[in-house]
Amino acid sequence: MSAGTWMTVVAVVIAVAALIWLIILSATRATRLNRLNVRVDLARAALTAALERRAVVARAIASACPDRTLTAALAAAADTAENSEFASREVAENRLSTVLAQVDPAEQPVGLIAELADAQARVTIARRFYNDSVRDARTLGARRMVRLLRLGGHSSLPEYFEISERVMPD
Repeated sequence: MSAGTWMTVVAVVIAVAALIWLIILSATRATRLNRLNVRVDLARAALTAALERRAVVARAIASACPDRTLTAALAAAADTAENSEFASREVAENRLSTVLAQVDPAEQPVGLIAELADAQARVTIARRFYNDSVRDARTLGARRMVRLLRLGGHSSLPEYFEISERVMPD
């Protein structure tokens, strides 16, 4: 074989090796992106469950609250928050947090206040876990190879869920 033939063979072998490496790398990234999207979906379900539990506790506090104005506001805020679509739920949840901050713990049964504290702690944890999952998915989805090879398909990147964790009474 001549030197030119050897160079051609070497070039073909290098090209095939590079192509195989690209396929393996893209398959690995696609699998990781899929796992991250599943993790985001599971975290969204956990966050939704925590938010719904907080709305139920808010309704229970509303039924035990002696202030009728606050009772109506709590029930309305809980209903609005629970019936909102996930994409627009942040505003409703912030409103519920604001109304819950107006509740005087001294006027409520200790069990309900403890239940509310637990529900709010679970919302905080679920929101942080969800946002961490979203951050990881967005980071991988923004990588050049993922975008160029469209490894994420036509789906959009997930959005963060931002609500106020601590609201002071008005």
